[in-house]
Amino acid sequence: MTTLQDFMISRVRAQILELFFSNVEEMYYVREITRRTKEEINAVRRELERLLGCGILRSEERGNRLYYSLNKRYAFFQEFENMVVKSTGLGLKIRKLQRKLGELSFVMFSGRFVRGLQVRQGDVDMLVVGTVVLPELDVLVKEAEKKLEREINYTVLTDEEFEFRKTRRDPFIMDVLYGTRIMVIGSEDAFVERKVPGL
Repeated sequence: MTTLQDFMISRVRAQILELFFSNVEEMYYVREITRRTKEEINAVRRELERLLGCGILRSEERGNRLYYSLNKRYAFFQEFENMVVKSTGLGLKIRKLQRKLGELSFVMFSGRFVRGLQVRQGDVDMLVVGTVVLPELDVLVKEAEKKLEREINYTVLTDEEFEFRKTRRDPFIMDVLYGTRIMVIGSEDAFVERKVPGL
């Protein structure tokens, strides 16, 4: 199973990126990063310098502390975000336990959920399409909720229901299709494509 560390030379760098991409809007200072990643301070400082140097992170002084945050204008921001989401946390568990969860055609996380933004009325954090073993999925969601300290609003649809609601331009499905998302399982093109009935 692919993890974020497979793409990185350094375990510490993978830990730091996971921290920042799990909380896109947050700023952290060195000791806080060290505490959250459980890594040595010198190794963390070294990796922060590298990530600053290549432009993934930005830094700014506040009071007597230097804070680090993600640079959302970084050329490969979205690619990194996709990798982190698929290879850590709930995304990793869903991919790892895919067979146990049933026959999954699509699993999508909303952009707001991935970025840890405030949930709006009627928002869905995760959409799962396929023949799903609900008790198995529920266990994973509950674990993730505990870790995130927030409820995860998710919807499960069969393939047929998803396609039917797409062709009917169901308001809920239209909101999902027009929103930002990260595909954990399944292709973006197949997810948005509307099948013509009878073909």
